[in-house]
Amino acid sequence: MTTSNCALCIPSTSNILWQDDFCRVVLLGDADYPAYCRVELLAHIKEMTDLAPLQRARMMRVVFAVEQALRDIFNPDKINLASLGNKTPHIHWHVIPRFENDKHFPNSHWAEALRDANPLPLDEHSINRLKERVTENIS
Repeated sequence: MTTSNCALCIPSTSNILWQDDFCRVVLLGDADYPAYCRVELLAHIKEMTDLAPLQRARMMRVVFAVEQALRDIFNPDKINLASLGNKTPHIHWHVIPRFENDKHFPNSHWAEALRDANPLPLDEHSINRLKERVTENIS
């Protein structure tokens, strides 16, 4: 895969909660998981160990800042962190707040649904609170 056909190398169409010259935090707008965020490295690099140690720490600092913001605002039952990259070999971390009544709990959100769930989309106020908290946690 070259950077020209990498979905994470192009400008994001998702709601950007925070960005600097290294990475960005996007709110994916997932209907089943409205507060599902992804931390995306801006450079096209495949593996965390391809980063220098300080860059690895910088990436994880952002991931943990997003996790803490989601915990503070939404009080989920669990946070899932995942970095797979099998389909998109470009460093990115999924940060997914999970609730006991979501479609898949306790299984992965990529598994078959266990129940119907229709969470409400995030309103503008919640999105703004999330942006502010992510920024505060990173600063």
